[in-house]
Amino acid sequence: MSYAADPTAPATDPLAGTVPLCSADELRELLGTPHPIVIDKVHDRLTDDDLDLLARSPFCTLATSDADGNCDATPRGDTPGFTHVLDRGTIALPDRPGNRRADSFHNILANPRVGLLYLIPGAMDVLRVNGRARILTDAPFFDAMTLKGQRPKLALVVEIDEIFRHCPASLKRSGVWAPQTWEGAEARVGGE
Repeated sequence: MSYAADPTAPATDPLAGTVPLCSADELRELLGTPHPIVIDKVHDRLTDDDLDLLARSPFCTLATSDADGNCDATPRGDTPGFTHVLDRGTIALPDRPGNRRADSFHNILANPRVGLLYLIPGAMDVLRVNGRARILTDAPFFDAMTLKGQRPKLALVVEIDEIFRHCPASLKRSGVWAPQTWEGAEARVGGE
């Protein structure tokens, strides 16, 4: 981690001298207009390519926010293809035993809007899904999400509003899939 100043020094305003961005017009002026292909790739139904990525993905992040806009992002993962496709506009994620905080579920009860990013280790594919979620305590498709004899107690069902392949530039820049960039990873494995 890098610090602009000595973190042990007396506290000063870390934002002194900053210039905030205050409008969408200013943002567009700085970044320019997105290429039409970027806009045109957004759709609201799963394509065959999307289905293939979901079938290969063992991991996603789930972003939620409560009624006041306080945000949370949580990791979700299981065997590849853990996301159950109900139809081309609806997916379901089984809930697996974890820390029982249920932050995402509490947020969804107050605000159903969710965002998901699906990743495949080693691949530069990123699938972005935005939609509205519901929490189910049972459904006929829970049987299909049984893993190692454990049927999920809950599932998150997402009705897709928009879906698209996300630019992989951040994966490339970060080297997230390049073992030579995993400084200190050996010490952390198993000792999280």
